[in-house]
Amino acid sequence: MENIIKAIVYGIIQGLTEFIPISSTAHIRVVPALLGWSDPGAAFTAVIQIGTLIATLIYFRVDIGLMITGFLNAFKTRKFLEDPYSRLLILIIVGTIPISIFGLAFKRFIEGGARGLYVVSCSLILLAIVLFIAEKISSKKKDLSEITVKDGIIIGLAQTLALIPGSSRSGVTITAGLFCGLKRETTARYSFLLSLPAVGLSGLYELYSERKELLNENTLELIIATVVSGIVGYFAIAFLINYLKTRTNLLFVIYRLALGILILILLSAGILHNL
Repeated sequence: MENIIKAIVYGIIQGLTEFIPISSTAHIRVVPALLGWSDPGAAFTAVIQIGTLIATLIYFRVDIGLMITGFLNAFKTRKFLEDPYSRLLILIIVGTIPISIFGLAFKRFIEGGARGLYVVSCSLILLAIVLFIAEKISSKKKDLSEITVKDGIIIGLAQTLALIPGSSRSGVTITAGLFCGLKRETTARYSFLLSLPAVGLSGLYELYSERKELLNENTLELIIATVVSGIVGYFAIAFLINYLKTRTNLLFVIYRLALGILILILLSAGILHNL
């Protein structure tokens, strides 16, 4: 029963923090540590992201359909970048290449030393500052159909920073989107669409490479955590997009700063341990 409760907690944490720019890795590391649980590990976390992947597919099914249709229609004219939805699909594919390359190149470090809480806390604080700056200087004018090739490349490159635990994948892409002049809710929508191939590839890769350990020992917990993360993630997407239509990211900036400082205090007090 205890393992089931843990799986539900992990699923809730993953579902909420995958989309809200406050870092899923930070919470998956800190919450279990405060409860006296062991770190579930990067592989477990990557696999339960499949739940949030499915939530994204369902929520954005119309946008995904339009991108596929736009891309197929562009074959007639060979002007793949002129149709806004065809361009979106291409930019999402291109934007996934950097994080795929860096993710494989630095896999051991990301799953090992980089998960230290000093790295997590510093990432939380630094990105909070950068997000605050982006909020202040962004023009916030562009819609989803107005994203340019330059914007897509910048946001795709920024996504590689999500490999640093504590940075938050949605956090770095939303921040980059703001620097590119996208509206707040547009940055969130594009961030979530951009997550589809990255999260899907990461989850399936970890599920395959760690299949013996994950499926033999944690099959039920893995399924429960994945399902819960998908349900919670769906509502988290809806919340953030609606929230950013009328509000700023300041709440998340404050939360990230507070959490980062709290982790440092707990580390120095010996309540939390770095690894």
